[in-house]
Amino acid sequence: MEIQVKGLRKHFTSEGKIIKALDDVNLTIPANTIFTLLGPSGCGKTTLLRCIVGLETPDAGEISIGNEVVWSSAKNIYIPTEKRKLGMVFQTYAIWPHMNVFDNVAYPLQSQKVPKDEIRERVAKTLSFVQLKGFEKRPATKLSGGQQQRVALARALVAEPKVILFDEPLSNLDAKLREETRKELKSFLSKLQITAVYVTHDRVEALALSDTIAVMKEGQIIETGDPKKIYFNAESRFVADFIGRANLVSAVVIEQTESNTIVQSSLGKLKCKKADFPNGEEVTLCLRPEFIHPRKGTAEGTAANIIPGKIETLVFVGDAYETEIRCADMLLLARLEPEMDLESGDQVFFEVKPNQCLIVAK
Repeated sequence: MEIQVKGLRKHFTSEGKIIKALDDVNLTIPANTIFTLLGPSGCGKTTLLRCIVGLETPDAGEISIGNEVVWSSAKNIYIPTEKRKLGMVFQTYAIWPHMNVFDNVAYPLQSQKVPKDEIRERVAKTLSFVQLKGFEKRPATKLSGGQQQRVALARALVAEPKVILFDEPLSNLDAKLREETRKELKSFLSKLQITAVYVTHDRVEALALSDTIAVMKEGQIIETGDPKKIYFNAESRFVADFIGRANLVSAVVIEQTESNTIVQSSLGKLKCKKADFPNGEEVTLCLRPEFIHPRKGTAEGTAANIIPGKIETLVFVGDAYETEIRCADMLLLARLEPEMDLESGDQVFFEVKPNQCLIVAK
C-alpha cells in the first residue's frame, strides 16, 4: 500500500520553547518498497513513524494509507492504531518475557479471536519464514538478540499487514550480528513484497536495506532518492556529509563547459561533475575518501585534478588504511588498500576523476 503524508506538523513545548518535531512534512511512500527515514537524533523521523502508525497525534496535516485517510485535521478523521492494519517492530523488540515463542507470535491473532487451528497454521508458516521453525516452545528470554528480533518480526507479520514499520530494530545488536540480521531482513522484506517504513540513524543500514531513502533534518525532509543517488549525487552539503564520510572543500565556480563544471579551490583548479551553479557562486566540493588513490612521488605538469600532498597519518583498520593527506592548508581523509606501500611523511600525488567530484550548495 502507498502511504501519503501531506502538510504534517507536530510541535512540542520544552522549557518554554517550541520544538518543531515535524515542520510541514510532505511525503509519498511507494507501495511494496523498503522506504527508510534517515537522520540524526531529534530530526523527527521517529515522530513521523509514530504519527503514521497512530501512536502520536499530529497538530495539522493528513495521512493516507492506501485509499483510506487515517488522520486529517481538516476533515476531522482519526482511525485508531488497531484499525490501520499495520505491523510494527520496535527498537526494544517488546517481546513478552513470560511467554514462549509461539505465544508471542500468536498474540495478535489471539487478540482478534482468530480460531485456534488457523492461529497454529499461521504461526507455523510465519516462524518457518523467519527461520525459527522448531523454536515454538522456547522461552523468549532464552533467545539471542538476533532471534528475539526475528520473533518481533514474525509477530508483526503474522497478522498479514499491508504495511510494516520499523523503529531502529537493530540498534541493540552487536556489530557482527547487526550485519547478519540486516541481510536477513532485506531478504525477508524483498520476498514479501510489502511496504516497509524503516527508521534509522545508521547510514550503512539505510544504504544496505533501502529502495528509497528520505533524509531528515530539524523536522523536514531534506532530500529523497535511491541509495546511489543519495550517496553519489547528494544535492546539499548536509546530506553529502551525513550519508557518508566526505572531504568538504570550499570552492568557487569559475567556468561551465558542455560536460563539466570547473571550480577554483584551495586544492587548485578542478574539473567536476556537471552542476547547475552560475559562475562566481560559492559552493562546496565533496570528495569521498574511497576515490582518493595517492601515489608516491611528486606530480608533473599542471593538469587539472592532479593534487599534491604529504601523508600525515596512517591508521590500520583491518581491511584498509585510513590516512590523512596534507594538501595545501587542509587535511584530506583517504581510504587505502592494506598492501599500499606508503608511510607517514611521504610526498604523494593523486588524480580525482571529474565524475567523482561532487559539487553541492555551500
